[in-house]
Amino acid sequence: MKEFLDLLRTEFKRIFSNSVLCAIFFGAPILYGVLFGYVYQQAKVVNLPIVIVDQDNSPLTDRIIDAFEDNEGLLVKDRRYSPGNILEEMPVAQYAAVVTFPSGFEADVLQKRYPEVRVDLNMANILNANTASKNIQQVLLTLNAGIEIEGLKKQGLPPNVASDSYESFKINFNKLYNSTGNYLNFMLPGLLGAIMQQVIFLAMALVFARDFEDGYFRKLVKKEKSSVYLIALKATPFLLFLPVMWFIMSRLFVFFNVQASIFNLPMLIMVILLSLASIGVGMLFSVAIPNQLKATELLMVISTPAFVLSGFTWPSLAIPPFINGIAKSIPVTHFLSAFKKVAYYGGSIADILPEIKLLLIIIAITFTAMALILQIKIRRTRKSLMA
Repeated sequence: MKEFLDLLRTEFKRIFSNSVLCAIFFGAPILYGVLFGYVYQQAKVVNLPIVIVDQDNSPLTDRIIDAFEDNEGLLVKDRRYSPGNILEEMPVAQYAAVVTFPSGFEADVLQKRYPEVRVDLNMANILNANTASKNIQQVLLTLNAGIEIEGLKKQGLPPNVASDSYESFKINFNKLYNSTGNYLNFMLPGLLGAIMQQVIFLAMALVFARDFEDGYFRKLVKKEKSSVYLIALKATPFLLFLPVMWFIMSRLFVFFNVQASIFNLPMLIMVILLSLASIGVGMLFSVAIPNQLKATELLMVISTPAFVLSGFTWPSLAIPPFINGIAKSIPVTHFLSAFKKVAYYGGSIADILPEIKLLLIIIAITFTAMALILQIKIRRTRKSLMA
């Protein structure tokens, strides 16, 4: 035990003497967490710039434009009476949409000729386009219904009968799980999970690879020949640091008021399993590839697309099966799947058993492979030392 503690002290010294490792492990999660939190702090897209081309210039179009100006999601940047070079202006001014009312619009409405309102959406940013489209439709459909009901009332129908005549049925949308459409609640948890995985990957990629490069591994195997012992030695400092880092990540949820249930036993289990699985993958690369640069580069190849492949934002049902197979070998995929079940749906341990099993499989495979490869390297190194 004394020897283990002496070696552990050396490990701590080597970790803190590596400025790159310290910056990655301690600085990156906090920096990225705060950065992304502030990026999505507004929580929803508002004041999307639109242009109104009012070729009719009538009291009715005035009413509709007033309604657009009252909508928090839209900002009427310009009202004009002819289109001009709107297609050339859109990329420069970044208009989300252009709404065009044709000449004679009010007269056609009054005479039941059903004129067309043209909406040109800027699809370069799909999120902005979808938000603009939803808000424009909300304004136009509401006013369209009001105009239709007013017309029926002028024909002599009582207000309640006019409303019932216009609406053959009602639609009631009940929004569940993030009912306000808060983008911060949606994005930040997934990003933080992906960040923590990447940080662990990159930190662990350096532990053995650095030893191979600077010759410290040869000193280690003189004292110990068990791969399990060396794995425990290398993993222990990070197992002590990780609870602190996860605690800081949890404080970001509180700081940014993210509405997600994360302080519970199922989430604790998933955090532990994600940490162990990420340590396993990172250390496996560090053992198999005895070069710090190559090990980190290869792990970056895995971790960079991990968030996209996880199915957290883009549904996994829409991802080709062979890519889904790749995604399932990445720990954060299962963590984020379980995160949704626990944090948003109020799921229990029983609900996340599939994700727990898959993470345990990743842990078992990576640690077994790592122990075998490391044991081979220990034997070869000891033979070379005795030669």
